[in-house]
Amino acid sequence: MKSIEDHIQHDKKLIADPNTSEPMKRHATEELHELEEYVGHHQKEIQAGDHHDPNALELFCDMHPDEPECLVYDD
Repeated sequence: MKSIEDHIQHDKKLIADPNTSEPMKRHATEELHELEEYVGHHQKEIQAGDHHDPNALELFCDMHPDEPECLVYDD
């Protein structure tokens, strides 16, 4: 997707489409929740013009910042 807003709209369309399979709807619903949480946590960056579509690791680390794969160490 070009932007996080596009990705959110795409997931909403998938969820609303009666032809979408149940597993795909579940995936889109979970992803939509994560994207909306991400937007809530990054309002300042988005308002400043950063509309990138976050990848799965960014979403995971936004929800679980204390996980080992999300920690950043300063040397």
